[in-house]
Amino acid sequence: MSSGSQPVLPMRAGVPLALAALVCAGLLVSGLRPYDRATWLLETCWVLVGLPLVVLVWQRFPLTLLLSCLLALHALVLCLGGHYTYSRVPLGEWLQDGLGLTRNPYDRIGHLMQGFVPAILVRELLVRTSPLRGSRWLAPLTVCACLAFSSVFEMLEWLAAVIGGEQADAFLATQGDVWDTQWDMLCALVGAVVAVVLLSRVHDRQLSVRPAPLRAAERRGP
Repeated sequence: MSSGSQPVLPMRAGVPLALAALVCAGLLVSGLRPYDRATWLLETCWVLVGLPLVVLVWQRFPLTLLLSCLLALHALVLCLGGHYTYSRVPLGEWLQDGLGLTRNPYDRIGHLMQGFVPAILVRELLVRTSPLRGSRWLAPLTVCACLAFSSVFEMLEWLAAVIGGEQADAFLATQGDVWDTQWDMLCALVGAVVAVVLLSRVHDRQLSVRPAPLRAAERRGP
């Protein structure tokens, strides 16, 4: 290693394996007799696609510990919501009773996570694959990307409602709120902003010691 190169502090090998095993266990348990199988599939499809994708690209694009833990947590939130449907999750019912709310708030928690976790994912991708590292545009572009993803997700929910009709109610989890779409996007926006404000410094420290993905020529060698 040359004297001017960045130090590399790789994540302990067991950590990503443990996180992957935890997600797989959560996915398996959530798939055992869910409230509605179609809703479970719709809610957990991100995990079913995302986990193999992360495993596939890990060797040439390992993620930071922060992002890995957040992705695992988000996956478990999706699995729990998929098993019960968001309007019936017991944790949300406990919060509803304890806080005197008029609806199960687990759906709101899910959409906060929909902004919070993707913000770190988008930020990591931009820092490692674009010239935006250290740029003042990094934070606003990260938040905008998360809000754009949230709007696309709401369009997918609209499509599910058009195709499934009343059968899609469990997936939509509107609970009679005519402003549910707007609330969902606001929650994602708040989650993204909070993640950028609270975690950027921690994320930058981890990014500074993560190896950048190898370019094709470097992988082939001289």
